[in-house]
Amino acid sequence: MKSDIEIARGIELKKIKQVAESVGIPREEVENYGRYIAKIPEQLIDEEKVKKSNLILVTAITATKAGIGKTTVSIGLALGLNKIGKKAIVALREPSLGPCFGMKGGAAGGGYAQVLPMDKINLHFTGDFHAITSAHNMISALLDNYLYQNQAKGFGLKEILWRRVLDVNDRSLRSIVVGLGPKSNGITQESGFDITPASEIMAILCLSKDVNDLRRRIENILLGFTYDDQPFTVKDLGVAGAITVLLKDAIHPNLVQTTEGTAAFVHGGPFANIAHGCNSILATKLAMSFGDYVITEAGFGADLGAEKFYNIKCRKSGLQPRLTVIVATAQGLKMHGGVSLDRIKEPNMEGLKEGLRNLDKHVRNLRSFGQTVIVAFNKFASDTDEEMELLREHCEQLGVGFTINNAFTEGGEGAVDMARLVVDTIENHPSEPLRYTYKEEDNIQQKIEKVATNLYGASVITYSSIARNRIKQIEKMGITHYPVCIAKTQYSFSADPKIYGAVNNFEFHIKDIVINNGAEMIVAIAGEILRMPGLPKEPQALHIDIVDGEIEGLS
Repeated sequence: MKSDIEIARGIELKKIKQVAESVGIPREEVENYGRYIAKIPEQLIDEEKVKKSNLILVTAITATKAGIGKTTVSIGLALGLNKIGKKAIVALREPSLGPCFGMKGGAAGGGYAQVLPMDKINLHFTGDFHAITSAHNMISALLDNYLYQNQAKGFGLKEILWRRVLDVNDRSLRSIVVGLGPKSNGITQESGFDITPASEIMAILCLSKDVNDLRRRIENILLGFTYDDQPFTVKDLGVAGAITVLLKDAIHPNLVQTTEGTAAFVHGGPFANIAHGCNSILATKLAMSFGDYVITEAGFGADLGAEKFYNIKCRKSGLQPRLTVIVATAQGLKMHGGVSLDRIKEPNMEGLKEGLRNLDKHVRNLRSFGQTVIVAFNKFASDTDEEMELLREHCEQLGVGFTINNAFTEGGEGAVDMARLVVDTIENHPSEPLRYTYKEEDNIQQKIEKVATNLYGASVITYSSIARNRIKQIEKMGITHYPVCIAKTQYSFSADPKIYGAVNNFEFHIKDIVINNGAEMIVAIAGEILRMPGLPKEPQALHIDIVDGEIEGLS
């Protein structure tokens, strides 16, 4: 089979205004970024149409390092729905350059289920990530300048919380010292970099309802605390307007197309292991304004992306998914069944059976939110009929729908059965109204503990002294009503990336807490998770090149 980029290159793309018109977006509202990409104004959102549209969440079992294929299934489902005559749009996150040149090589789907032009989407796209990076670091520069210019007046911050960001996996920048050299270089102090998808600006962009809400949230960003323990915010700097100006184009959702020419919105890109893992509310609602069925995904396993999709994104936006699809692979299940990573492509029925416990736990969790669940088996060439039949029988015993996704090799035709099952399930057994894991009035510890015990399976929650002190500051600021966003490893229900399966009765340690006052959520950092990833021993960058004017190595 051809590589992803060879398939993408061989498809004749429609002009983006044609794609927009195919779903009812007026040509005059399309702001072209070249021939095949456009920005669409969020003013076209129609809340009445949003209420009528069928929102479908695609999530997954606990991730492997190779991924489970949520994006491929999401795009495939949109293709399949359009193939059976439904008006379907997919709404996804934007890829980050960090994993693109690090572990993954891209995040635009795969095979014959991709969003296009995949090379541009995977690289600089419409510049949204650059705008977010610039806005975030502009705040850093303005804060440092404010401290430098006002130090003679006796002003200073006892604690600076605002770090810098960069959309590159660069472990060397996790902890740095700035202001070295002569006094004119600024105040010498510790700082560090997170990756751009972990930026609070990214979360704010994805959770804002319009440009005015964006500005309000930027004003509320907490930068640090003064020596008399008062919060110091962007509003105190007086630069919220300038930062909003940097984001005035980035807030508009991006329209592209699938491998079969159907509409796709790709906008926003927070990671689910260190942020809330969902595309923008604006893009989702815009898709729902023009599509009868809208498929969106949330990053990594359901314990991360889906939990945050329901408890944060849906809570903030009022969105109610009609169905949740959980993606599983034979390789992923075998890994969780104790099969070594170098042998998960080989048939192993015992390992597969043992790994089903991971799937079962995710299904129980999704049902706790009131969700109707379908299991989508993402088929690989090495999978056997016996393995697929075992999973089908198991899903029947669980009382959940089961379907096989062949969109990777067959495009929309390979997702027709999945599409029909989705339509039938929504029509006859739609999800109940969302039941959240915790109440808004619960305190921060109660929220963390309800997620960790009820969804992860932890028995003991412990906190560092830093985390406990931060909780006291949250209480003093009167923001305990914010939802929690737990940052933890994507490879386990626990905070230990090496514990696979359906682990229970473990200690869950909260190392630190970050106050995202503008995004209006509390980020609890568990275990050794890092907000600036490093590169692997053999980064994908080694395989990316331009050959005869064509990009190679992206997927």
